[in-house]
Amino acid sequence: MMFRLAVVIVNYRTADLVCECLRSLEPEIADLPQSLVCVVDNDSQDESAEKLTRFVESQGYGGWVKVIKAPRNGGFSYGNNLGIRPLLAEKEIGAFLLLNPDTYLRRNAIKPLLAVLEQDQTIGIVGPRLEDPDGHPQYSAFRFPSVLGELEWPMAIGPASRLLKRWAVSRPPPDEQTTCDWVSGASMLIRREVIERIGLLDEDYFLYFEEVDYCLRAARAGWTCCYEPRSRIVHLVGASTGVSEPRRNPGPLPGYWFESRRRFFIKNHGALYAAAADLSWMVGRTLGYTRRVVQRLPDRTPHRFLRDFVKQSVFVRGFKV
Repeated sequence: MMFRLAVVIVNYRTADLVCECLRSLEPEIADLPQSLVCVVDNDSQDESAEKLTRFVESQGYGGWVKVIKAPRNGGFSYGNNLGIRPLLAEKEIGAFLLLNPDTYLRRNAIKPLLAVLEQDQTIGIVGPRLEDPDGHPQYSAFRFPSVLGELEWPMAIGPASRLLKRWAVSRPPPDEQTTCDWVSGASMLIRREVIERIGLLDEDYFLYFEEVDYCLRAARAGWTCCYEPRSRIVHLVGASTGVSEPRRNPGPLPGYWFESRRRFFIKNHGALYAAAADLSWMVGRTLGYTRRVVQRLPDRTPHRFLRDFVKQSVFVRGFKV
């Protein structure tokens, strides 16, 4: 028997995107009796909550969608936890799907994810194949960040990247179901027992790295994370935040990206490891940038990336989390 499912979507000034996401969810929920969707408006202050409530009523979604308004914008973890807490009272709910507002589902996207949890009781978290609207796959299954991984990705020098590929955070999108360290929080299915054992998401992350942290906590508690490409979900990268992944986005990254990264390393690995990770990143970025200047290659990393990184590193900001 399929799990009874709860879906949580956190909105911040993206009501139109949420409406389209709900439209794509309608046939999925119809195939999963008694499943529920909770839309949390993270204090958008732009009438998003009212617009979403009117949309749910006009579409006749009231039987399976609930819109709640957060008293403040506490970030991604805060908004998701606000939606999850009351749903935990529903004892029949066996899994929680965290879904970004800038996503929409291809047909039959949810059942393959639920099937993974049903077939293997050791798997606690599973993510789908995320893709562009044209079907091109996005990075969706990852390795945990490490000192050597932090050297590899800003450097992006072919021979060095090949040498360090076993530590690279981003993995080529697999064609088959596979285990991984963590999956994107844009769409992440969590087994209920995982939440009951390790708790909710860490609300001290405002945005970014909270799903990495959560998957690491789950792994340390003995759960496996899995990627299932039979489930396909379109992700309009950056549409809900204005921030794309660092490799794609030419604009500067907001301070909370750096704060979340710093928190992840200090919290999970300690001060010395965090310092080594920062130093490793700065070395990799310097080597990569030098190579691009010498070879007159375009620099596609975010604007002022090295300067902002140094200002936000543990060497300047310290080790408080």
